[in-house]
Amino acid sequence: MFRCVHVGAAHAAHMTPITILLVEISQQTREFIRNHRTDDVRDLALHAKRTPDLDLPWALDQIAGWQTARSKLPRWADTDGIIYPPHLSMEQCSSEPTARYKAELAARLMASDGAPAQSDATAHAQSEQSDEPTVPTTTTDTAAPAPRRGRLIDLTGGFGVDFSTMARDFAQAVYVERQPDLCDIARHNLDLLGLGDAQVVNADAASFLATAEDADIIVIDPARRDEHGGRTFAIADCTPDILGMLDLLTAKAGHVLVKLSPMLDWHKAVEDCRGTVREVHIVAVANECKELLLVLRGRPDTVPVEDVTVTVHCVNITARGTERFTVVADATGVHSVGTARHSDGAATGTTNIESANDGEALAGSADGAATGVTAGGTVAEDSSTTDADGDPVSHADDGLPFRYLYEPNAAIMKAGCFDALSSAYELPQLATNSHLFVSDAPVEGFPGRAFRVTAVMTMGKKDLKRGLSGLTHANIATRNFPMSVSQLRGRLKLQDGGDAYLFATTDRDDRRIIIRATRL
Repeated sequence: MFRCVHVGAAHAAHMTPITILLVEISQQTREFIRNHRTDDVRDLALHAKRTPDLDLPWALDQIAGWQTARSKLPRWADTDGIIYPPHLSMEQCSSEPTARYKAELAARLMASDGAPAQSDATAHAQSEQSDEPTVPTTTTDTAAPAPRRGRLIDLTGGFGVDFSTMARDFAQAVYVERQPDLCDIARHNLDLLGLGDAQVVNADAASFLATAEDADIIVIDPARRDEHGGRTFAIADCTPDILGMLDLLTAKAGHVLVKLSPMLDWHKAVEDCRGTVREVHIVAVANECKELLLVLRGRPDTVPVEDVTVTVHCVNITARGTERFTVVADATGVHSVGTARHSDGAATGTTNIESANDGEALAGSADGAATGVTAGGTVAEDSSTTDADGDPVSHADDGLPFRYLYEPNAAIMKAGCFDALSSAYELPQLATNSHLFVSDAPVEGFPGRAFRVTAVMTMGKKDLKRGLSGLTHANIATRNFPMSVSQLRGRLKLQDGGDAYLFATTDRDDRRIIIRATRL
């Protein structure tokens, strides 16, 4: 049995601030971890009784790591004997949902090798439609599992979450990490997770790659912190130097999967990678952007950089299922080639609709009139939400300019593909910079949140009094509005929470309005 010892500068001045070693675990330390696994770590650090046989700093790392894994990595948390690294590595590692997404992506890329070209965007998007991994149908419990094939190299193994999830589908899997302590932890944990045959290599990514055998897929997740520990986001500021390794990466592997910060501008990332990007995946979990993934492949010399087609996948993994929306950017504009899916498998929207936005790649709004779409995806008669000039119209029965409001999920907000979304669902935007969509009839499968509108009001006192009547609590959001949420909440004298939602925004006539709605 092994343990990790947390050694600070006070313990050994000649060492780095945190050093991890593998040594024998004392019985007292194991019992302390087991007895205090759910306790507050800060409280333990202050009040735990120190004894010679208890390595408290390391025990606290293990308790804190397990508490993080309980929600972020439940499979790991349920595995006895897993060793957890210090906080930074736990903070930077993938969650299980995003790791599974990358494993499914890698499996799809492997399956696509030898298939028709990447430029067949429609067929490519359709392969992404399923929310669940394919499960082979068998007639007997003794059927042999599908054979593993191919070679995977993870050049920045870290804690090993992505590697351990992806490696199960490959005949050969190589974990590379420049920190020897993480390599020791990986060897120990991978064996517990049933991946004892994986190769663990302590090496620098660039040095290893220079002499490595070719792989089917190479994964690289560069460190996004500078020499002072500060966060960095630009590709050029990350370590290892992906841009300097581009030619070698794409020469050594059929596909290269690059994980980047969700804060990074994906347009700039595509530009920096000089025509090698074939796919962009913006992955959100519970409507919070977690990862920006790039799929790279060598660029044929006959294809100019500006003519390379990039497929952008907007993915939001939720408890109800996975929302997906896919667009393709090429020289002719932006095309919607995929639709959202929920856990019930329903998909709506129109495929292969072009949004002619030359020079506006994935940024802008739909200015034309749009028709309402019913739950079945058909156009409802006389249900237009806009007049001939594209302005919202009122309904005689309720006086509302529109009855339903839609807010795109975080992945789409990050992608900025609002024109393609508007075209695919035949929904007009409320205004150019609002990033809110409206309709008269309900639309199923919209990749985001849907609301039933109960009132639309201006900022006038009388109008606010009418629209907010009976309201004491509300969930408030602002879009293209001159006040922050806290400022508006103070102005309206409303507490947070409840079933009501307020969207403060600016309409197409440049009027400040507040939309009151309830969640569908």
